[in-house]
Amino acid sequence: MAMKGLAQILVFLVGAPTLLFSLGVPRSGPSVAHYRGSHASMGTTYRIQLYGAGREDLPLVAESAFEEVDRIDRLMSVYKRNSAVSFINRRAGREPVRVEPELFDFLQRCLAFSRQSQGAFDVTVQPLMRVWGFFGGRGRLPPETELRNAVRRVGYRKLSLDPERRTVRFTLDGMALDLGGIAKGYAVDRVVSLLREYRIESALVSAGGSTVFGLGAPPGKTAWKIKVRDPAFPRDPQRSALTVALENRCLSVSGSYENSFVHEGVTYSHIMDPRRGRPVQGLLSVAVVAGSGMEGDALDNALFVIGPKKAQGYLKRYPQVQAYYFLPLEKKGWRVLSVPPAQRTESSD
Repeated sequence: MAMKGLAQILVFLVGAPTLLFSLGVPRSGPSVAHYRGSHASMGTTYRIQLYGAGREDLPLVAESAFEEVDRIDRLMSVYKRNSAVSFINRRAGREPVRVEPELFDFLQRCLAFSRQSQGAFDVTVQPLMRVWGFFGGRGRLPPETELRNAVRRVGYRKLSLDPERRTVRFTLDGMALDLGGIAKGYAVDRVVSLLREYRIESALVSAGGSTVFGLGAPPGKTAWKIKVRDPAFPRDPQRSALTVALENRCLSVSGSYENSFVHEGVTYSHIMDPRRGRPVQGLLSVAVVAGSGMEGDALDNALFVIGPKKAQGYLKRYPQVQAYYFLPLEKKGWRVLSVPPAQRTESSD
């Protein structure tokens, strides 16, 4: 559930902000404007690609989209002291904290994902991220006493939401929210909603390359084609594992390589099992194609924790979702397992 880093797991080229016009359109119709831009926010880089016939306002649309991302960051960041979530983390262990409707609704949706996954997805995971050294760090092996203390302060059942008063309360002092595993997906959804308000029908929105929404399709295409990089070589843009087609769909990816450390030959990643209080092992990455960024981000974390054996049953409640598990092979490389099963799978060399 840690903040998804700058690991560029998806391959698509989005350069510096430019406004282009396509050449292959009928002379009788308006030119198709094309805009590409990027913006640093929420600890990563958001990238946007827009198309629109006769739309000279695309740079202004992109600017509004990036302003919306910054607004979500100010609301949900656990690193900004003045954010609403930071205020909750300081006060909710001692008294109920009243929050605005948007954040309260967001937390209710997070709790729903927690209940459905039986705690595999859990936004109260911050004490574990801290004790394992992943909260703003590169990780460390914690003493057992510290780990037991942190485990006591994690669990979605200890997060109390009062719909009538619209308040948030922790049952134990020392609990804290960490929205890093889902806030970026929510920001992507908000951007897509804003683009629809501006009547944009073709766009690609990326949060750090790990959450990507394809709105409509590029001109002359049926969908946005996104390549998922080889999880064994995530920094090499020339190596891809598979290609997914996005048309009003979102691709979310969690990878153990994003933030990890090695201790006595054992690799520990930032992806936690909140129920056990320990990093998940034995997986390289999980890619999920879902209907929204928030759903995809919650499910890629939950599926990483649940594991491939139980994923088929879990995804029965999400019939439109497709998941891909990248499992390490004993000697080298990986194999991909599709859930539900796809027509073909692939293995690396």
